[in-house]
Amino acid sequence: MGDPLRPDAVYDPTGHPVALRGMWMKEAALALPNLVKLVYRLMRDPRISRKSKLVLGAILGYLVVPIDLVPDFIPMVGQADDVLLLAYAIRHIIEVAGTEIVLEHWDGSQDLLELVESITGFASNLLPKPILRLLRRLSAA
Repeated sequence: MGDPLRPDAVYDPTGHPVALRGMWMKEAALALPNLVKLVYRLMRDPRISRKSKLVLGAILGYLVVPIDLVPDFIPMVGQADDVLLLAYAIRHIIEVAGTEIVLEHWDGSQDLLELVESITGFASNLLPKPILRLLRRLSAA
């Protein structure tokens, strides 16, 4: 049985309190330093394939270069390609590394890591199918 409805809370159409989403966003932001450390450590780990590291490096390079497929000055859509590609890259390197290696390098809580995996999985699946196929072909070992 779920939590009882509170009359002073705001609920979305599915019946979930809206404040919970705000807490997830806050937790995701708090996970950022641990996520940066994780990616850095995975990039330096010799057990991760060079090809996977190159895919992540290429996507990070794309983010740094001012030329984009979708110009950044277009509101929201301009940054969406960057965010979705970054989410794909993070998800890819975590999947390639495997649970044991990721846990070895992760400083945060297990719940936070699961949240990161959930968010990056969801976001990377929002990429257009042709781009996903291309990225998967490039990263195939």
